[in-house]
Amino acid sequence: MYKSIIFLMMSVIVFSGCVNKRGISSTYYNDCREYYDARGYYHKVCDENIIEFEDVKQGSKELYQSAKETITHTEHVEPEHKVVW
Repeated sequence: MYKSIIFLMMSVIVFSGCVNKRGISSTYYNDCREYYDARGYYHKVCDENIIEFEDVKQGSKELYQSAKETITHTEHVEPEHKVVW
């Protein structure tokens, strides 16, 4: 079962695009524009990838946190504050 899923995922990645530094795209080299604005700040604008590695990292962190909370059942309960006069 797992072998077929892994094979399917790898074949989709191989035939869908090229793997570069930032993710998986339709071309190996991304067309990036690099320029300085009037104030002298450097800007780099690149085409979007099909899959961005940063999005995958963020999604896996969120999935890990939700699984951790589900397993440990951590709930923050505020203590009752009693006013003593």
